[in-house]
Amino acid sequence: MKDTLINLDKTPINSPFRYAGGKFYARKIIGSYIPEHKYYVEPFVGGGSIFFYKDKVSSWINDSDQELINCYKVIRDDVEELIYALKGENATKERHHYYKNEFNPKSKFESAVRYYYLNRTSYSGIMKHENCYFGYGDKYSMRPENWGRQLMKNHTKLKNVKITSWDFEKVINKMNSKDAFLFVDPPYYNADQNKFYKNFFALDDHARLSEVLKKYSNKMNFLLTYDNSPEVKEMYSWAKKMDAQEWNYTISRTDDQKNKLKLKDGFSKKRKKGKEIFIFNYKVSIPKQLEINI
Repeated sequence: MKDTLINLDKTPINSPFRYAGGKFYARKIIGSYIPEHKYYVEPFVGGGSIFFYKDKVSSWINDSDQELINCYKVIRDDVEELIYALKGENATKERHHYYKNEFNPKSKFESAVRYYYLNRTSYSGIMKHENCYFGYGDKYSMRPENWGRQLMKNHTKLKNVKITSWDFEKVINKMNSKDAFLFVDPPYYNADQNKFYKNFFALDDHARLSEVLKKYSNKMNFLLTYDNSPEVKEMYSWAKKMDAQEWNYTISRTDDQKNKLKLKDGFSKKRKKGKEIFIFNYKVSIPKQLEINI
């Protein structure tokens, strides 16, 4: 399968994944904060919405979720085989149950097939086993027949990108360079991690992140996005600049899905607004407060 003729290095594209807490709806406002840089690093890439949105430079993406990173590597290195393996798949409860409970991957490639299928068909892309429920809908979900086209775009943008599954501190310590820009999007401080994340991010990890960013705050540019809370503000009291921004969260309630609650039970299909704080250490023309509606 040939790459598209469009220069995808300069074209915003969507992430290959659905991702709870992803920044899809905040791409424009985050993009307006990103300074000029020669090397781009994401220690918590997650769904990669910002990486796939911005212009490509030499890049390094990282995440502690090894299954996620394995799938990124397969998209980068073996995308045609992945597309072939997914060809003819249907987004059904039966196939979701099969991949979640019966399919036993015997290789890293088969693990990537399983991960991609479940991610695209699960509620909000949540992959934690006990909260990984079927959540595909034709109106809002990417149809399986379009998966291959999207994967080819992602493959093109991932070419020559360094992809690792390291501890975030090791990544940041390796990037002591004025030419580097770090986009840092850790798990939220007050998130219900038991629902949404496979790898727990402890309070000590939040503290470690603050300390390592403080260590390099005069040596390389970073933009950190967090939930806007007193605890975060206190932890980053050393930071040069903070700015509150607002958009709609992309996390949906797995309890509502699990208990099959209806609108009459108080379950709303609309995404709720949440406030975040941007913490950064460089000069930027602050954009006008932006509220993004779906």
